[in-house]
Amino acid sequence: MEELDAEPPVMVVPGADPSLRQLCFAWGPAEMLVCETLFGRKGTAEGGPSSSHVFVVRKDQDIYIQTLRKLFNESHGIFLGLQRSEEELAGKPRKAQLVQVSKNYRSVIRACMEDMHQAAISTREPALQSQYSTQVSILSAMELIWNLCEILFVEAAAAGPLLLRLLDWVRLHVCDVDNMVREVLSSEQPSKHKLFWNVVDIFVLQGRMDEARHLLSKEATANPTSGNMYKILDDLMKKMPVPSLGNTQTLTEMELKWQHWHEECQRYLQDGTFASDSRMESICKILLGDEDAILEKKELMTTWYHFLVTRLLYSHPTVKPMELRFYAQSSLDLFLGGESSPEPLDTILMAAFEFEIHQVIKECSIALSNWWFVAHLTDLLDHCKLLQSHNLYFGSNMREFLLLEYASGLFSHHSLWQLGVDYFDHCPEYGRVYLELHIERIPLNTEQKALKVLRICEQRQMHEQVRSICKIMAMKALRNNRLGSALSWSIRAKDAAFATLISDRFLKDYCERGSFSDLDLIDNLGPSMLLSDRLTFLGKYREFHRLYGEQRFTEAARLLLMLMTAHIAPCSFWMTLLTDALPLLEQKEVIFSAEQTYELMRCLEDLTVGKSEKQKFQDDNETTKVEMLRLALARNLARVIVKEGTLEGS
Repeated sequence: MEELDAEPPVMVVPGADPSLRQLCFAWGPAEMLVCETLFGRKGTAEGGPSSSHVFVVRKDQDIYIQTLRKLFNESHGIFLGLQRSEEELAGKPRKAQLVQVSKNYRSVIRACMEDMHQAAISTREPALQSQYSTQVSILSAMELIWNLCEILFVEAAAAGPLLLRLLDWVRLHVCDVDNMVREVLSSEQPSKHKLFWNVVDIFVLQGRMDEARHLLSKEATANPTSGNMYKILDDLMKKMPVPSLGNTQTLTEMELKWQHWHEECQRYLQDGTFASDSRMESICKILLGDEDAILEKKELMTTWYHFLVTRLLYSHPTVKPMELRFYAQSSLDLFLGGESSPEPLDTILMAAFEFEIHQVIKECSIALSNWWFVAHLTDLLDHCKLLQSHNLYFGSNMREFLLLEYASGLFSHHSLWQLGVDYFDHCPEYGRVYLELHIERIPLNTEQKALKVLRICEQRQMHEQVRSICKIMAMKALRNNRLGSALSWSIRAKDAAFATLISDRFLKDYCERGSFSDLDLIDNLGPSMLLSDRLTFLGKYREFHRLYGEQRFTEAARLLLMLMTAHIAPCSFWMTLLTDALPLLEQKEVIFSAEQTYELMRCLEDLTVGKSEKQKFQDDNETTKVEMLRLALARNLARVIVKEGTLEGS
């Protein structure tokens, strides 16, 4: 917890010399602080050779600590469960459920703290040990604050049970006594151990009467001459009234019993029953709520809030929630005694005791090193309907403001950004806008990651982002000459212009190599081929080759002619199509009818008529193809006329 008490760290940029350089900074898009060094001096005489450096400093450094991944991942599931249950149980009483959610959050904090503690023990690197120890302190403070907020705000414990909850709170977070107890009880003569009375005092200060009586019984056995004093003290401790969690007694009954017991303690003290043993007399004074006697044990309590709970236990066990602020402030003043000023943790706890929820959240935002705590605590308190009057501080919804900050930090991490998506989803006012802005900044390093981002966008009908992602991936694939992948992405983006460009590349490759790549994709274009004319042509042209390969020559001929006469095929590809017709014209069986043959002749003439004489004969290979086509068409026409004339004659 000492981390909360430290001064704000001073940022040191490695390699930057303030005497020679100027540092400027600006917040970058991914929650980064970009520090750029600018050089005002020139030449080597004044400041050495001028050079340029850019330093990137992360704002939410905790996001990158591996051992905190459990905190972020497991709390994400608790958060989503709370949002779902809110929808399912709208309007129904659900305090018990909210308390359980709060405990679940605390269990994640504690588990993470244990992991961090083990990591600190196992490592031998001093720098890592220091980092882990700091994180353990921060997590410990987080659980301490959260637990108090759970008691005061979520559970809203009433007078009576409130003190029991505060006792549990102190016992849970003051762990030194456990080590001390083990050391005392493991000795041969516990009552002779130097820490024996310290342990008894701590048990009394924490209201652990049964354990204190058990230890005192060992002292009574070892010191029979003081048996009567021990018996009286044991009887007082045994009879001490404590609040009940049930409804077996009213507060008035509790106060009457406590008053009678208090008077009995006072009588024994005034009679000098414990005068011969200062240690037992001190315990009796504590039972009477003597502030001076309790403060004498200051070193054993270590904190002012432990002093507060002990003071309430023995002077005002039926304290009401709204009375806490007065006892808390006076306890802080008495405990510190003007020796030091309150630390950040003290300020946060005091704000909680004063039921200043907004101040608790504000101070935690300043003192803690990440947004996780305030985002999740505020969300929980919002579900408890406690924040409606605090929204004005943030211009909109305080819960949403903090969730947006936390989720934005998650998006700066290469994998935790996926958690951030769900947090944005549950920010009804600005979540969608933030998600759209952050999703565009995710580096699409792999196709698998791009598909993951794309699926998120498609589920949320983010059409602009879907198109943007597909265009980016299509361009990347095209640069790497992965035409099939590029075409697939362009179809998914419904980008007709890009699909046309890639279709042209497919056709160009076909002309150069004589075969298609990515046949599976082209064969299964389906309705997607209608995205652009060129893509339609690519799909139909591939279908022509398939029909030809299956020796369905009549269908292949009809499709080939349709591609030309419907002007789907680009003019630059007509010669290729006419060349593809040659094998069909040379078949033993007549494939093209007279009308189809005339259409092919017209297409050939349209192709050649617009060219000058020079263009006609500059490519001998093309000239040869034209002559072969004319000859084949003429022969086919002759065969058709003979065949059709014979059919008519018969």
